[in-house]
Amino acid sequence: NTVMAAQMTDAHRRFLQVLMSNGITEGSEARKLHQHCCETDKVYYAHDKLDDFISTINSHLQPLFMQIRKGISEDDGRAHYAVVNLAETEVTKMASDYTEIELELFRKTLDLIILSENGFASSTDILNLADQLKTKKMKKKEAEQVLKVFVEDKWLSEKNGEYTLHTRCIIEMEQYILSNYQDVARKCNICHSLAIQSQVCESCGIGMHLPCVRKYFRGQTEPRCPKCNEFWSCDTP
Repeated sequence: NTVMAAQMTDAHRRFLQVLMSNGITEGSEARKLHQHCCETDKVYYAHDKLDDFISTINSHLQPLFMQIRKGISEDDGRAHYAVVNLAETEVTKMASDYTEIELELFRKTLDLIILSENGFASSTDILNLADQLKTKKMKKKEAEQVLKVFVEDKWLSEKNGEYTLHTRCIIEMEQYILSNYQDVARKCNICHSLAIQSQVCESCGIGMHLPCVRKYFRGQTEPRCPKCNEFWSCDTP
């Protein structure tokens, strides 16, 4: 491939810096940031060229084994962007930020979430694991604090005492989860990315993200599974 990668400008560098310090950036924020960076650094701005702008950055990040990845929020189907390190699995990356016992709690929580039907694990179930950790037992109070930190750091998100994976975590860990949970990790039948919070067909077992379910069944009087055509028995959102 002899095509030279487009030049990185100060606008690209500024965009990348903000993205890295945010951890994750929602699509409309990323579009605003794109405009802001181009205008600040007097670089040509085209509102519909965010993807090209990002792929220029990605071509320069490639030798560093990094990449800006786009992912979809499982709650509302909105696009998000995160900078992913491809050189190390995310669990190794977390290892520089957390202790061995905290990581063990995270892995156990990950198990619960991925093995669950709907992509959530209750705080009760997670806290019950805390005193069975191999590294050393963790008191419930301690475990609650650690969960709070995982939420603040955007690895988990929490709704009414139920925990699921944060969009940032899904973008960063998709490959890790698909390879480490081959038998249970599901891809969404519609958008083909990892589905944690999903509805599952009772007949054939495929899964779909809730926003994808909403889109797919919009305007259908009798929702049927896109794969086996059986009646979709979950309450469609």
